[in-house]
Amino acid sequence: MTLHRSLALFAAVSGALAVILGAFAAHGAGPQIKSLLTTGAQYQMGHALLALICAAWPGGGRLAGVAGWLAGVGGLVFSLALASVALLRLSVMGAVAPVGGMLMIAGWLVLGFAVLRSRSVNA
Repeated sequence: MTLHRSLALFAAVSGALAVILGAFAAHGAGPQIKSLLTTGAQYQMGHALLALICAAWPGGGRLAGVAGWLAGVGGLVFSLALASVALLRLSVMGAVAPVGGMLMIAGWLVLGFAVLRSRSVNA
């Protein structure tokens, strides 16, 4: 099995950060901050898992790696932008969150293309 080690490591660290943000949202944040952190943590965790799946997909090749990086980095950018708005009161970071969203969308689209091109997925 081929494993994109750097992508898998990134996914693991990103997942851990998502848990930290989610825990802080649940136990140490006010209502407005809680909402932003929870949303960011949920998207980040989902896309960290997608990155890990892409890293471990045998036969996914380069496209799976690209999809994983797009999704994982997008989730991280989105989450950190929301955390910056919530915790640091940097409202300008609200304009960065859509960049993360576009990266996540691109990751899913590239993954779809990788599935179409893969010979290891049954039709």
